[in-house]
Amino acid sequence: MTIQLSTLSNGLTVVTDSFGNVETAALGVWVSVGSRHETKEMNGISHMLEHMAFRGTANQTAQEIAEKIEAVGGHLNAYTTRESTAYYARVLSKDIPLAVSILADILQFPVFREEELERERAVILQEISQIHDSPDELVFDYLQETAYPHQPFGRPVTGQANVVSHLNREQIKSYMMQNYSADNMIFAAAGKVDHQQLVTMMETQFSMVTPETHRIVSLARYVGGDFCTQKELEQVHLILGFQGVDLNSSDYYTASILSTLLGGGMSSRLFQEVREKRGLAYGIHSFASSASDTGLFGIYTSAGPQEAQNLLPVVCDELLKVASTLKEEEISRSKNQIKASLLMTLESTSARCQQLAFQMMTYGRPLDPAEIIDRIDAVESQDISRLATRIFSGSPTLAAVGPVRHLMSYDKLCERLGCAVPKTASIKSVG
Repeated sequence: MTIQLSTLSNGLTVVTDSFGNVETAALGVWVSVGSRHETKEMNGISHMLEHMAFRGTANQTAQEIAEKIEAVGGHLNAYTTRESTAYYARVLSKDIPLAVSILADILQFPVFREEELERERAVILQEISQIHDSPDELVFDYLQETAYPHQPFGRPVTGQANVVSHLNREQIKSYMMQNYSADNMIFAAAGKVDHQQLVTMMETQFSMVTPETHRIVSLARYVGGDFCTQKELEQVHLILGFQGVDLNSSDYYTASILSTLLGGGMSSRLFQEVREKRGLAYGIHSFASSASDTGLFGIYTSAGPQEAQNLLPVVCDELLKVASTLKEEEISRSKNQIKASLLMTLESTSARCQQLAFQMMTYGRPLDPAEIIDRIDAVESQDISRLATRIFSGSPTLAAVGPVRHLMSYDKLCERLGCAVPKTASIKSVG
């Protein structure tokens, strides 16, 4: 494994992870812009721009783009998050020049034709409707909105239908010019790739990228509260969330270990207590998601109306006792799960490429796997206990969809956890 880093003349960073035991390469452009950089009036524009980039350029149509990449057996895709947008490809190593040329074209010369915009708008509105028909997805949007009310960080990545319906090509073009600059981009590649050849190629292909832009990013402010909406479903889908840690926190890996031992597998505390011992739910898992300046720690599960009555009390009891009942064997088991997952990603060119881009955007440098493993191993029992006490004594966020009348109320939830109902909580029970 050889990681190399270069900066193009316009300031665009190129990072590669070269290894010769494969015949393929994964490569792409990660832009440090997502839904949190949008105004309320343009919520969803990052996601719409991601869609529109593939809908034709000044040099080729959408069909021609698809045919070219698939003619060599390649794969081209993209995704949007709250803090970034990615455009990536996976190809045979000999087809790297083709993938680079396509990525360069769609990111520098998109034309946003009106007819393509209307077609893609319809597709995105279908995507939004699909989320609203999927309670296991919708509840995560409710969690985000309730944890971070009236803030860009709390709005859905796909946008809201009434806003997406009115976004126009001039707004999309302007948004791209304001945010898609070299200082906001990382070009990452992993697999059978020659770093210097790629850099030379990039200097020519990406010469039209603007070196720098200036923008203001509003800080995220966790609030918490309750959003439970009654819907005729067979199960209640719910998430119990808390303020977590940000990406640069010294507790980042501590939070991952805490999440893993609580709900990271069949041996985890919550799975054993909720599923195996009590049969209250088919599945339950926890997560520790982090962003540049904030984070969420949450537990997701779903249950029938009768089981839902006992679900939150059982979960609360598990959260309250974890800090004082930690065992070395479960800590070791959780560390090994995280380390194994990390090392397994090294076998995938796509995962290694995404990991490189993420590390560059977050830390400004690639992290050696050995360094990450050392950080994981350095976490001690008292660190986990301290963090668990801090997280679970804070204001909770409860988001639920389905027959929610069977759930414990937010006030009783706070009482069970031993915390006061926050005065600023965004309580929005519906139905």
